[in-house]
Amino acid sequence: MKRSMRIIFAAAVIIIGAMDAMAIEEATYNVVKRDDQFEIRDYAPHILAETVVEGDLEEAGNKAFSRLFRYISGDNRSRDKVAMTAPISQEPMGEKIKMTAPVGQQRIQEKWAVSFMMPASYTLATLPAPEDPQVTLRQVPARRMAAVSYSGFWSEKNYLRYKMELESWIHEKGLTIVGDPAWARYNAPFTPWFLRRNEILIPVDGGAN
Repeated sequence: MKRSMRIIFAAAVIIIGAMDAMAIEEATYNVVKRDDQFEIRDYAPHILAETVVEGDLEEAGNKAFSRLFRYISGDNRSRDKVAMTAPISQEPMGEKIKMTAPVGQQRIQEKWAVSFMMPASYTLATLPAPEDPQVTLRQVPARRMAAVSYSGFWSEKNYLRYKMELESWIHEKGLTIVGDPAWARYNAPFTPWFLRRNEILIPVDGGAN
């Protein structure tokens, strides 16, 4: 038993050390309010490299990752490499159609916008242009986001569970949702599920202080 515990401890040290060695730049924000695992954050403006893919939530992330990773690895017009940042974000991009009596909206095709945040040292003018037309660069303005953090598997079940919890908390606090939810992942795929940092982020109005 003691030998097994030593092996487990040594493995944990190696894993955590590797994570520290891979420390990368993260999105900049200020915490406005904290309530257990929930937060209200003010994010600074930033640039995304983004691509839109079809499929379910889990499949879409896998499809998009390789496309975006090729871009930051030199698949761009200047052949420059761009440093990896965190998180990797994924948002629904459903096509909408209008209905009558009453007027509503319905998603008719499941699409996801998956993005890498670009390092803060870049501007739209200085970032290398993507070779792949399916990768675009987009400036995101400063915005207020409600967030919930959790560990665990990258699954649709977990995504839906924590999104529902965050939406409920937002309504309890009297905030107004002003955009689609984003699923944010901060770790490499080989990171054990219990060490992963995942978040759901939902844009809210700026009235909460």
